[in-house]
Amino acid sequence: MDPFSTKWPWYVPLVPSALVVMGTVWNVYYPQYFWGDNLLGAAVVVAGAMLSLRHTIAIAAALLLVDVPLLFGDGYLHETIGPLLVFNTFFAALVGIWVNRVVAHHGRRLELVRSVAEVAQRAVLPPPPAHIGALAIAAVYDAAQVEALIGGDAYAVRDTAYGARLLIADVRGKGLGAVDAVSVLLGAFREAADQEPDLVALTARLERALIKEASLRDETVQLEGFVTAVVGEIPPGSDCVRLLNCGHPAPYLLAGDTVVALETNDPGLPLGMSVLGGPEATLQEWPFPVGGTLLLVTDGVTEARNRAGNFYDPVIRLRGKGPFPQPAEAIEALVRDVERWTGGPRDDDMAVLAVTRSADHGSVDHGGAGHDASMS
Repeated sequence: MDPFSTKWPWYVPLVPSALVVMGTVWNVYYPQYFWGDNLLGAAVVVAGAMLSLRHTIAIAAALLLVDVPLLFGDGYLHETIGPLLVFNTFFAALVGIWVNRVVAHHGRRLELVRSVAEVAQRAVLPPPPAHIGALAIAAVYDAAQVEALIGGDAYAVRDTAYGARLLIADVRGKGLGAVDAVSVLLGAFREAADQEPDLVALTARLERALIKEASLRDETVQLEGFVTAVVGEIPPGSDCVRLLNCGHPAPYLLAGDTVVALETNDPGLPLGMSVLGGPEATLQEWPFPVGGTLLLVTDGVTEARNRAGNFYDPVIRLRGKGPFPQPAEAIEALVRDVERWTGGPRDDDMAVLAVTRSADHGSVDHGGAGHDASMS
């Protein structure tokens, strides 16, 4: 990827040319002050930082073609200061081209790092299957910082003999520690989802895996590390969804133009905090109608704020915008609406997992049990 392919607002690439024009006009009308030279020098440096090498050379050539003839016409080349002014002009052009090469070099290094991260993401966190029987599935991970590709938000889908099992989670913290916790969590989920007969036992397996991992870490991680999560299950041929919430934002059910938050009566503590002795999460069941979409999100959605500091509420914001025939449509509507709500950069990453139930739900085939997908 070209490091200078950033999509600037339409007027930004025009800034170097505008500086050349302003500097030229200033030197024409006020040659004795040399103030226009500052604008001309800034033009080529700005071009070097923002535009391609070809455009930077063009601005540098314009600088030389404009400034040197003006110096000659104003008689400065016949004075002692003349050669110095010409040298300054050439030097400014060279600085702009040098800046361009430095930016390009670091841009290529950044792209290399990003490509490695993308490979790691696809290897550890592949995209979800488009379908499990009559369930259509879509997911997205939208980083708060565009440079980030892998973080502490995670989701997974696995086709098992007990039905389609779902996980969405948010690891406390950032950086490699959060990624490490995601890896442990998803590895445990892939194994336990096929083996445990119910969601309570499955969640207990996830808890034990995180506790065991934390015991290998320093005391700070043991005291502060935890994971909020929702574990779900859609049994074969069933018209319901079972959910177990461990301190995570509630999922949402989109049916027609209505949106309902599936709030748990007794949410449990986040995973990794069983040592505190709090209440266990309660398994609950909700109807999952044909054409309905189950939307699981992380707190990057529910804690997104507008300029007034108000939190985003999917129940209010998505009401009346359905129905969504495909889960990807629901995700797209949600992500776009969150962007409109915040009106700028968000403070946290957000992950969204959507599952839509089609009319022929009874045709679910679990012959491929063991297939899974996850992302962060």
